[in-house]
Amino acid sequence: MSDLHILRQHTLGLEKARKITDDWIVSAKKDYRMTCSLERNDDQDVVQFKRSGVEGVFISTADKFEMNAKLGFLFKSFLPKIKEQIEKNLDAILDA
Repeated sequence: MSDLHILRQHTLGLEKARKITDDWIVSAKKDYRMTCSLERNDDQDVVQFKRSGVEGVFISTADKFEMNAKLGFLFKSFLPKIKEQIEKNLDAILDA
């Protein structure tokens, strides 16, 4: 079971969702020092991400983004703030 679960439906289509996924990977690597691996399929992108204290998966499809992450002990105390920031950023992207 994940500590962090975020699901957002959208109507962007797969091409635009992939662009957002690619941008997310760049940001995760640069800003949060995550190690990311991307598996791109016909109907979805699956990004496995990891760093000390955090590991999870980000899935994007033509109609949804979903993130599940397991947080280490030190990050769990910040879970509400982490979730709030991720949701805020994702909502801003989807509203643009």
